[in-house]
Amino acid sequence: MATQESGTGKNLEKLNENLSRVEELSQRLVQALSSKEPANSSLNAPSQELFTKAAASYWAEALENPGKIYEHQLEYWGKSVRHFMEAQQQLLHGHVTDEEAGDTDPLSGDKRFANPLWNTHPYFNYIKHQYKLNAQAIRQAVEEVDDLSPKEKRRLEYFSQQIIDMMSPTNFLGTNPDALEKAIETEGESLVRGLENLVADLEANHGELIVRLTDESAFELGENIATTPGEVVYRNRMMEIIQYAPATDEVYATPLLVFPPWINKFYILDLKAKNSLIRWITEQGYTLFVVSWVNPDGSYADTGLEDYIEDGYLRAIEEVKAITGEAKVNAVGYCIAGTVLALTLALMKKRGDKSIRSATFFTALTDFSDQGEFTPFLQDDFIDGIEDEVAEQGVLRSFIMARTFSFLRSNDLIYTPAIRSYMMGEAPPAFDLLYWNGDGANLPAKMVVEYLRGLCQQNAFVEDGFELFGETLRVGDVDVPLMAVTCESDHIAAWKDCYRGVQKMKSRSKQFIVSESGHIAGIVNPPSKKKYGHYANDSLGDDADHWLENAAFHEGSWWPRWEAWLRKRSGKKIPAREPGDSNHPPLAPAPGTYVRQKASD
Repeated sequence: MATQESGTGKNLEKLNENLSRVEELSQRLVQALSSKEPANSSLNAPSQELFTKAAASYWAEALENPGKIYEHQLEYWGKSVRHFMEAQQQLLHGHVTDEEAGDTDPLSGDKRFANPLWNTHPYFNYIKHQYKLNAQAIRQAVEEVDDLSPKEKRRLEYFSQQIIDMMSPTNFLGTNPDALEKAIETEGESLVRGLENLVADLEANHGELIVRLTDESAFELGENIATTPGEVVYRNRMMEIIQYAPATDEVYATPLLVFPPWINKFYILDLKAKNSLIRWITEQGYTLFVVSWVNPDGSYADTGLEDYIEDGYLRAIEEVKAITGEAKVNAVGYCIAGTVLALTLALMKKRGDKSIRSATFFTALTDFSDQGEFTPFLQDDFIDGIEDEVAEQGVLRSFIMARTFSFLRSNDLIYTPAIRSYMMGEAPPAFDLLYWNGDGANLPAKMVVEYLRGLCQQNAFVEDGFELFGETLRVGDVDVPLMAVTCESDHIAAWKDCYRGVQKMKSRSKQFIVSESGHIAGIVNPPSKKKYGHYANDSLGDDADHWLENAAFHEGSWWPRWEAWLRKRSGKKIPAREPGDSNHPPLAPAPGTYVRQKASD
């Protein structure tokens, strides 16, 4: 009896302790939410016009062909009622029999429903199957909408899928067996820790809910991430130039200059020594310079593509030439930086500037005729909202871009991490790639609008020409020797879209590679891992499908293939160069100072 009372007393003490923590956390939650500066509301959903058109089309079909609509509705109702009756029988048994479970699990293989209770417990089994029926009904209704343009139909499919994903029973505590089991196992401690994680994320992002994907305290720039030795040898308002220390006694004469995207930080190319492209390049005997872009604030509102080209690309090329004493450089552009490298090369062609010996494009789009998975976000309602947002803020705040990318993979990048953190009370893992992913950058207002309107929507670089510096620039103006590296499952810069742009370039020497995997893993693919292979084909005359059919597959990373191509365009060997010179004294050790600027500062 005394032991029972003692146990009850401990449980009561634990309950009171958790209740006091909840009260304190609730106060912090309210305070964090009160500091929120939300994005323009039009960025939270598409224009209601899309759903109005879809509804009108659906009801028009109902009037013209009511039998078809009624048939589908009755089928859904019938399945739902039959499913409910089956669930009643399962409740009487107290479990789901093997015969009732069957071998046609509608969500088999979906890792969200991996808990055995989804198949064995009548309550959870009923919820799972009804969720699938609801999802099928929504998709069928969308499929039957005919009077929409292809873009409108694609948007409707995307946003309806977002609704389906959001309404998954795994996203709610009362219908998530993993979270409920964890709560019972920990006597509610997991829920309190989850609330702590939620409040911490809100406080860290000024009231904006951005799910923390990794343990940020586990990484320190220059200590255990971005550690390749080098020096900042130049700095202006747009960028720092990092010259990396040589790793060989001799280097090729022609320097290599890398322009990373300014949507994120450059150190995706220098996460750890074993997967660092930056370190690997120096080990192959190249003098390597990498641009680290400024993380802009509202004072950069009037900074446009001309500023990135003039004070970024062209200035970096001139400084690298001055430091090395070479007349030409080899250039690399990754993602949006590859797009703007192509603009820069077109401008240099107009000006007769022959400073670039060769160009390499990593997952870089120049032809935006197919907007791919970004179609839902590149229509006027969203772009109008972005224009309103940047007019007020001076920048497109990092979390808006991060949120957009995350919703392209919402189950993996939003809901699953939120469940683990807020329902299960788990600490996020220490993962360098996710640390980088969360270390985003703001985008200047003028640049954002120029890029979205002129390049993405109007496709001006391919169509009528893109106006910069009083010149009309076209993709066909790019004529330097080039190599384009793309990724097979890239959802940001689809390889077939990259291929179309490269086809339109007038370079006599062109190489095209498709790496296995996606936008990041396909590029950060060191030879030592022997993980992803790649396709290569010297002929770019056919369309993308025929190119791939005739391409040769090669095991392992594309890095050595690129290096062999680059070596032929890099001149003779000379004694290794130390960073800087008398006119470019080291300003700070790598990774520099701009990379440490946070988007929320």
